[in-house]
Amino acid sequence: MPHTMSRMGDVLAGFHAAWEFESDSVLIRYERGIRTPKLLQALGERRVPLSAVSAVTLTPGKRGTVVLRAELRPGADPLLEAADGQLKEGCDPYRLVLPAERETLAEYYADELGAQLTESGPAERFLVTAPEPPRSFKAYDGKASFDGRTVSFRWFWTGASSAKWKAGDQSFAIGDLSGVEWRSPEVFEGHLRLLRRGETGPAQVDHDPAAVVFGLGYGPVHESLPFAAAVLAAVRQCGPAPVAAVPRRDPADIAERIRHLGELHQAGLVTDEEFSVKKAELLAEL
Repeated sequence: MPHTMSRMGDVLAGFHAAWEFESDSVLIRYERGIRTPKLLQALGERRVPLSAVSAVTLTPGKRGTVVLRAELRPGADPLLEAADGQLKEGCDPYRLVLPAERETLAEYYADELGAQLTESGPAERFLVTAPEPPRSFKAYDGKASFDGRTVSFRWFWTGASSAKWKAGDQSFAIGDLSGVEWRSPEVFEGHLRLLRRGETGPAQVDHDPAAVVFGLGYGPVHESLPFAAAVLAAVRQCGPAPVAAVPRRDPADIAERIRHLGELHQAGLVTDEEFSVKKAELLAEL
């Protein structure tokens, strides 16, 4: 007989979240308190099939805590696929932080869950449900909306580039897309770019009518990432997407971007570390 949790329906509550154990899944409910990261509040809850989990770990945390974490299989969750490793530790939806005195209980559940896991390696399809549309958020240069079938960008005259104004407001059918590129608003040059089948846009996102730019408080993680995940899930449901070619930038464009980056650095708007990292990224694109 397959191993099953000894007490189905048990709930393990930690800081910011609680895990409810079921026969074939874990239901994670996130608190809505002011101390809970906004992304987790926005997600509300996530049902994670055990088939989506490759391992469960228990490690020491900070300041007298332990951390129970579910490691998901690559490709199992559209949110993690869209995030592409850019989420900060505190926003990881699969970390449950508990007081150290509950370590024995946490270890019990880690062992019970681990004994039920039978899958590993990349998942052939998304196993965790994506955030539901409709969704929208304000970027720096426009408003992005998704109704489940079409992604729309409506430009703001205060932020959109002349190239985007000339192109006009945009609408993209899900069937015409091959994927989504999300770059966190918490880093330099954060953006959301729609990848179109058989097409490549301009290297600079502020000139690409299939992209919106973050910054200055626009496109926050808790709004733009669930949006990206919902779009990505809809795209995958349309069938296998061809691999999008990554355009290489023109050397003159790279030089201009580095010059602009240097001006921001001299003005104190970019730190020494940010300047070095971004400059290296730009040079690597040559």
